[in-house]
Amino acid sequence: MQKTTKLHTICPVLSTSNLERDIAWYNKNVGFSLTYQEEGYAVLNRENIWIHLQWHHNNEEDPVYGSTAKIFVDDIHPIFEEMLERGTITKDKLRLNTPWNTHEFGFYDLNKNAVFFVEDV
Repeated sequence: MQKTTKLHTICPVLSTSNLERDIAWYNKNVGFSLTYQEEGYAVLNRENIWIHLQWHHNNEEDPVYGSTAKIFVDDIHPIFEEMLERGTITKDKLRLNTPWNTHEFGFYDLNKNAVFFVEDV
């Protein structure tokens, strides 16, 4: 029998041009808490989900690139309602019963990184 590796979670590293601003934004708008910070780098956490932010100069040699993070959840409605209350999204962002069998919504952070919450249905 072949041994396999169990995958636990994924931790995206998202670009930022302003680390302090974005730590505060993720806390206020998405509910992530700062757990570690050093020069140019921060680790944010909410439950068993981790997002790392890495500072870039945002110039030709060191640009800020927009990335995408998808956070999979069991029930999308409570987190959707929370993001509405936080003012992170508007009601029209929720997509139910997509052709690829999900309920989902997403938004961009201040560096054009896309963050999606997804429920498989």
